[in-house]
Amino acid sequence: MTIDALQIAPGEAGPVLTPQQKRFNTLVRQIDQVRQTLAAWHDNSIAYRKAHIEVLMPQQTALRGARREWVFALDALLARKGWTKAERSTLSELVCDTAGELLHSCDDDEALKALFAKHAEVDFDTDRQEFALAMKEMTEAMTGLDLGDAEGIRTDADLFERMQQGMRERLAAEEAERDAKAARRRKTAAQQRREAEAQQATQSVREIFRKLASALHPDRETDAQQREVKTALMQKVNQAYAANDLLTLLTLQLQIEQIDESHIASASVDRLKHYNKVLSEQLAELKAEVARVEMRFRIDVGLEPRCGTNPSKLGLLLEQSSRELRAELSELQRDMRMLADVAATKRWLKRQRQLLADAAFDYPFF
Repeated sequence: MTIDALQIAPGEAGPVLTPQQKRFNTLVRQIDQVRQTLAAWHDNSIAYRKAHIEVLMPQQTALRGARREWVFALDALLARKGWTKAERSTLSELVCDTAGELLHSCDDDEALKALFAKHAEVDFDTDRQEFALAMKEMTEAMTGLDLGDAEGIRTDADLFERMQQGMRERLAAEEAERDAKAARRRKTAAQQRREAEAQQATQSVREIFRKLASALHPDRETDAQQREVKTALMQKVNQAYAANDLLTLLTLQLQIEQIDESHIASASVDRLKHYNKVLSEQLAELKAEVARVEMRFRIDVGLEPRCGTNPSKLGLLLEQSSRELRAELSELQRDMRMLADVAATKRWLKRQRQLLADAAFDYPFF
């Protein structure tokens, strides 16, 4: 049964659709589109995750190995004579920064920790904890959250977890305060009307469920084959009712011919208004679910955590990520060869010194 069967056609209700009928058609189409997007995320992300393991992870491992080799090669340059004080300082800072970046993704490399400590004022574990505590203070100042004492905050992950907990506690407290205020003040006529409309919308869904349950109850079917069919349909009905999924309930009514295409077109304005309220909530929940699925996917595969990616284009995203990794590895290998040329390395260090100075100038102070 297609979604098109639920669309209200102008010829069935008159020459022009009413605003509520237009709204109903729009919501049905939007819900169907978002459902397709959600299904595409589930289907295409499976293929991407498989390719991520088979293609991207080996490239990432190779790049990490090359960067590790690179940072030790930079450290080895300092044993040579002929570097100026500025060049030595730049080399040391590059070693420290690169070793720190590598350790943030894998902090059990003792050789890298020793290299970091050689070029930094403190060891890596201390440096990471000091950074996390500084971020804690800045976060508290910016958000007004009380993140508790410093015990247990050793990494930025610890800080993020503590911050999430603080936000959850704040939201819960604010919600409890709003509920308490709402309970104390007298309900306005508008609030009473909204509550009545919500109750009527829920009643509309319940009525459809009862009609479906009455028609599909397996215990009332004597034919074994039909009983099996009705059992499967009743499971769908129960799932849709539990999820407040009005669109699926209406589609099931069409499927078992409890209603036809003209049924919704002839529905009253109030009934359509109730339907539209439930469909609007359903659409919002589906959009939120799509956002959650995409965010979880991007975090799992190491992509920038944002939303708006077309799931049907994950193959292009994979190719782009693979191409960027290959380019980064190729550039790193070229730079490794450059280190054999002292003059080229000195020119490169001059550019890196300027980049480091620009980065320090551009760092956001709060």
